[in-house]
Amino acid sequence: MLGSWTENKFLSLPKEQQHKKASELLREIHHGRIDLSEVYHKICSWLAIASIDSRSFQALSDRFHMHLEQAGVSWQEHNLLVIRNSDKESAVPFLPIAIYLDNLRSAFNVGSILRTVEAFRLGAVYFSSATPFIDNVKVQKTSMGTFDKIPCHRIISLESLPRPFIALETADFAPSLGSFTFPESFTLLLGNEEYGLSEEILKMVDQFVQIPLLGSKNSLNVASAFAIAASEIRN
Repeated sequence: MLGSWTENKFLSLPKEQQHKKASELLREIHHGRIDLSEVYHKICSWLAIASIDSRSFQALSDRFHMHLEQAGVSWQEHNLLVIRNSDKESAVPFLPIAIYLDNLRSAFNVGSILRTVEAFRLGAVYFSSATPFIDNVKVQKTSMGTFDKIPCHRIISLESLPRPFIALETADFAPSLGSFTFPESFTLLLGNEEYGLSEEILKMVDQFVQIPLLGSKNSLNVASAFAIAASEIRN
């Protein structure tokens, strides 16, 4: 990769492409597929910037994101250079609960929810037909490699999931999440980013719970709200 490039060929690229190529090279270096060899040092000299110490992860990460910024690539978490040795295999079983995603639109929200499910080992995730599934590349990236560690299913009938159906919704009459005692087995319902749970699903809800909010904006991103609920459920 870039090994056969000459200075003239590299500098003939638009500046954004030069930095994009440099970031791609650093990702390869981080994953151990190539050494931080003379190739990157050459690129640094062509770009008229100082090179870095390959032994410092912080230096590698900061330089990687500098290249992304110069390339005009917007920051997203799955672009991080993840420290692979921080991951570990978990023997903690998943809880006997279900999480139902009702018409979520954002693949990034879905991926974030999956990452939280795996982190707390909460249970199986069930997808409505309109919700991006785990074969979606954006879901896979945002889940940070956890999408294939969780029981995930496309749902045919909501009635097949464990009762009670508990909806995480903003509702004045609903008990606060912190004061609610979750049963051993249940289904947590998460709704669409704009309008919440569909009318069809609302008619099936057995219990509502809410996160008490004090600010002027009476809502949270669905993935953020779920992360708060996940901690309470596991506790």
